[in-house]
Formats: sequence, C-alpha cells, structure tokens
Amino acid sequence: MGSLFEELESREAAARVRVEELESQIAELTARLEAERETWSRLRVTRETVAEVVAEMSSSDGASAVELPVAAGDQPVRVVGAIMVPHWREGLSVHVLPDVYRDIVEVVADASTPMQAKQIVPRIGLPAVTAKIEGTRGKLKRLVERGWLTEDQPGLFALAHRATVESGEEAER
Repeated sequence: MGSLFEELESREAAARVRVEELESQIAELTARLEAERETWSRLRVTRETVAEVVAEMSSSDGASAVELPVAAGDQPVRVVGAIMVPHWREGLSVHVLPDVYRDIVEVVADASTPMQAKQIVPRIGLPAVTAKIEGTRGKLKRLVERGWLTEDQPGLFALAHRATVESGEEAER
C-alpha cells in the first residue's frame, strides 16, 4: 500500500504547485487591475475637469487662449478657445452658434426638403471632398444632439425650430 500513498502525495504536491502558480497569477492580475483602475479613474477625473474648465471659459469669454503644460524642453502648445454648441432652448437664435454651425443651420433652414451633408458642404463654402463632408456630418450630428436640427431619416437633416432662424434674421435687421 506504500506506493498508493506515495502516488497520492505526489499528486497532492503537483496540485499544490498548480494552486500556488494560479494564486501568483491572480495576485499579479489583481495588481494590474488595480493599476488600470487607477489610470482609468485619473483619466475620467481629468476629462471631467477639463470639460468643466472649457465650459466655464467658453461661457465667460468665448475664445480665450489657453497654454497647455508640456514636458521640459518642449514648446508650449496654445489652444485657442473651444467651439461650444449650446443646447437649443426657446428664444435662442442662431447667433449664439459658432460661425460654421450658424452657416449650416441657415443653409438647412433655406432648404425646402431635408438635406444631406454632401449637399450642405458646397453651400457653406467648402470643397466637396470626403474629409469636409465627414467633418460637416459630425457637426450636423452635434446640432441634432443639441436640438437645433432633426434627422428623421438617416443622413437627412432638417431644421428643428423655424423660430430659431427667423429670430436670428430679425436680430440682424
């Protein structure tokens, strides 16, 4: 019977080694997980803080310049303002929008039917190339998110509030 006990002891020792290896891997993964959670948390807080600062800057000054900190020996980076598209609300005219967004809303308002980005691009003075069309599509989507335009069918944009542009035209007079 001695060989049976020796075999069991051998198997037990092998199982113990495997358990210890797995525990070591778990400890290593737990440490990596905690480090990544810390990085994620710092990035989230940084993004939220920057968003708050940019929002405060744009509401108080519009287009002030900000110098970003850089590593020693690098040239400072200047960021001029942030384009902010406010959420539409009653009484707000297109004049609160940055120029390119205002141009887009005015072009869409002048159209009798919903428009595609590729139709809008030449009307706002840009070349009808893929990069400009995609950039304009992003702006159109932002205007939809903020309530200035609607997108009832994919890729077709229309004015959400007629009074928005009309009150803007009255303000120009």
